Amino acid sequence: MTTGRVNPQFRLEDQGITGLGTIHYNQTEPALVEAALKNGEGTLGLGGALLVSTGKFTGRSPKDKHVVATDSVKDTIWWENNAKMSPDGFDALYKDMLAHMQGRDYYVQDLSGGADPAHAINVRMISELAWHGLFNRTMLRRPDAEDLNDYIADFTVINCPGFQADPKKHDCRSETVIAMNFDARMILVGGTEYAGENKKSVFSLLNYLLPEKGVMPMHCSANHATGNPVDTAIFFGLSGTGKTTLSADPARTLIGDDEHGWSDRGTFNFEGGCYAKTINLNPEAEPEIYATTSKFASVVENMVFDPETLKLDFEDDSLTANMRCAYPLHYISNASASSLGGHPKNIIMLTCDAFGVLPPISRLTPAQAMYHFLSGFTSKVAGTERGVTDPEPTFSTCFGAPFMPRRPEAYGNLLREKIAEHGATCWLVNTGWTGGAHGTGSRMPIKATRALLTAALDGSLNGSEFRKDENFGFLVPVTAPGVPDLLLNPRRTWDKPDSYDRQAARLVQMFAENFEQYLPYIDDDVKAAAIG
Repeated sequence: MTTGRVNPQFRLEDQGITGLGTIHYNQTEPALVEAALKNGEGTLGLGGALLVSTGKFTGRSPKDKHVVATDSVKDTIWWENNAKMSPDGFDALYKDMLAHMQGRDYYVQDLSGGADPAHAINVRMISELAWHGLFNRTMLRRPDAEDLNDYIADFTVINCPGFQADPKKHDCRSETVIAMNFDARMILVGGTEYAGENKKSVFSLLNYLLPEKGVMPMHCSANHATGNPVDTAIFFGLSGTGKTTLSADPARTLIGDDEHGWSDRGTFNFEGGCYAKTINLNPEAEPEIYATTSKFASVVENMVFDPETLKLDFEDDSLTANMRCAYPLHYISNASASSLGGHPKNIIMLTCDAFGVLPPISRLTPAQAMYHFLSGFTSKVAGTERGVTDPEPTFSTCFGAPFMPRRPEAYGNLLREKIAEHGATCWLVNTGWTGGAHGTGSRMPIKATRALLTAALDGSLNGSEFRKDENFGFLVPVTAPGVPDLLLNPRRTWDKPDSYDRQAARLVQMFAENFEQYLPYIDDDVKAAAIG
């Protein structure tokens, strides 16, 4: 039995997937919310949001992500970062997953990744859970209803949280598995209910496919000046650096908050929704994001709530600190209707430096930009993980290593070429600590960060006097509008300058040791940037 709209020539049976129960094709939000509630998958929250728990897994499982080592891709995959799966292992996995699916109901969403039709891919998402179908419909891009009549998928993602892999039989690491097979044009996900695996699987797919077309895939947020898409800015950053917060500027138009491409035509969002962290979400500081948690069909993950009033607790992280809300872009009033922008005029690389060394903003040359892009630095602080007592550096290349199938320099070189071609100005922005390391210093004032970003984006900061940083060689403004001069020189914010010097030397050494892995693959100018 089937329900919903679908290309009659492209049913699951045509893909060799048979013997299922009822197949629900392309149901809209009301039907998916209703199905999730009927199936006992969640609770209807205030305003019609769907409140769900992802069970054991409240985040991604990067160590369980595998790429099938077929002849067509085995020489282009970054195997140090991507676990191999044999073709035989994948075939066994697919066979056993199909057996698991027999007689069960499934929810199919025919979607796409990429707002630019010249570079978009069609992805069929097959889900065991109705709320995963809602999540996918929210986070990916939805074709118009009439376009479903002749929709053909380029890739298929099958997600069965109830299926458990066999590491010996399926050539994987554990009972949880994410397996990408480029020859079969298929991704299999099993053993985890965490919905983020769906969207990041598509992101990883685009990260492999797009560089061959000269398109730079980016783990970044993006916005543009209101009424002026030519004035586009992108914000690279790892978790906790302020990527979503700082790009959500009411004076600018939001293109997207997480995944974008940079083609010869400009910037485009991969997604149709946002996936915001909600821990300590403040209705005064981020009113529109806060409001999405009580809007119809928003998917609220792993948040504690009052069982009687359904009021969400934004401070209770007893389930996870990674509590989230998935909502469509149009729930944000200043979101772009097209999800398109121009070539980035400014590129912001966000870092949270818990060592208190980096300036609040620095201007980078193209070579320095490639260096910091490949480094992908931020830091964990004491208390974030058991056993962490001092700040620990985290280097996640390209600001998103878990999603990068190709070697980092493939993305770094492409970014540098585009910066040079289009004349983008690059900035490194530290949203971490100043006046000392975490525990003794203080967090960089958000007011100062916003003032510096405003000056960078409107061009006024370029007219400031700059000094050369003695540790990393980039240029740092001596003065900036609305920001105390003292804050711009981190050494002066420390009570004991010699303590700053020791900390700076330590951080420089960490950068150097991490970057040694890239030295055989980079040009002399980037090597020069690596040593300041």
